[in-house]
Amino acid sequence: MSKTPNAPSGVPLDPRGLPPGYAFKPEWEITPRQVREALRNATAAPMLLDCREPDEFALCRIEGAVLVPLGQIEQRAEELEADDGSRSREIVVYCHHGRRSVRAATTLRALGFTNVRSMAGGIDVWSIDVDSAVARY
Repeated sequence: MSKTPNAPSGVPLDPRGLPPGYAFKPEWEITPRQVREALRNATAAPMLLDCREPDEFALCRIEGAVLVPLGQIEQRAEELEADDGSRSREIVVYCHHGRRSVRAATTLRALGFTNVRSMAGGIDVWSIDVDSAVARY
C-alpha cells in the first residue's frame, strides 16, 4: 500500500500537489505547482486573477494578483484584456478552494477570453504546497 506524500504543512497531497481524489480537469484547471512555474517566466507569465471578495483578498493573496470579485467579472472584463485589446492573453483565476474560479473562468470564456484556467484547489492548496507564507483561512 503506497502512502500519500505530505506537503510541508503535513496536509496529504497526491503527486500533482492536489488533495487525494481531487477531480482535476486539465481543460479547465492548472495546478498550483504549474502556476508557480508559469509565473517564473518573466516574459510570458500569465495574469493572475483573484475572484474572491475584498475582505478575503485583505486576509491573504498571491503576490501580483489582480482582484476582480466573481460578481464583477462581466462588468470589468475589459480590464482583463491584453494591451492590444485582445482576449487571448493567458489568465489564471483563483479563489479560496477553486469553485468560484471555475465559474469565473467559464464566464470569461463565454465573453471571448480564449486562454483562461482556474487554479485547482485555490489559494488554500497554494498555501499548503507552494507558499506557506500565504495564510490559510
